[in-house]
Amino acid sequence: MTARYNRVLIKLSGAAVAGPRDFGFDPEALEHIAAEVLSVAEMGVEVAIVIGGGNIFRGNVGEAWGLERAEADTIGVLGTVINSLMLRSVLKAHGGQEVRVMTAVPMNAITEPFIRLKAIHHLEKSFIVILAGGTGQPFMTTDYPAVQRAIELRCDAIFAAKHGVDGIYNNDPKRDPTARRYRTIGYEDVVRDNLKVMDQSAFLLARDFGLPIHLFDFERRGAMTAILRGENPGTLIGPGTVADLE
Repeated sequence: MTARYNRVLIKLSGAAVAGPRDFGFDPEALEHIAAEVLSVAEMGVEVAIVIGGGNIFRGNVGEAWGLERAEADTIGVLGTVINSLMLRSVLKAHGGQEVRVMTAVPMNAITEPFIRLKAIHHLEKSFIVILAGGTGQPFMTTDYPAVQRAIELRCDAIFAAKHGVDGIYNNDPKRDPTARRYRTIGYEDVVRDNLKVMDQSAFLLARDFGLPIHLFDFERRGAMTAILRGENPGTLIGPGTVADLE
């Protein structure tokens, strides 16, 4: 069976590697990530990954300590590098796939610098490419560089893996038991109703370039391979999609 997409970018949060913990790493969570990512690669799909750093350092901690925002964001960038190196190690330990970490901030002793055409070449050779360090600049979440890199690398879609959230709803499902999940929804519907998908600047960039976004619960095993088989286990936002509730 031919996969729905040829090349995807998976956006993971720092919470994905922390599991039930507030900070740090959880072995079971790392095992789950490795299994899910490798299952996508085994379908012949080219995989890029961007992972956050919230399990190591969060912006609200910097605010509480009185850190300057630019300084706090630099610490957060380093957190994404640590997570990327950890993820590379786990993926390498569980599969025969070649895995490269590329950073926006030069760290030549431990990673490759991000060079767009080189990253594309790695993907064409079926290497898993982990993109760390954001864009190398402060004042943005990892959502924006995830969308930017997806566009730069000619990805067919971005898989926005959420922690404990299985899609976009027409109301808060924690407060309203009658809330219904959108199978699909249009970009303009999200903007008009101020629905929370990702950082707004990142979402608008995806909209402007017609990049499909699949938002789903990463804790659900097989969610990404289901998407690649043509299903929508979460919510799809993409060109030409309209609001369709369950």
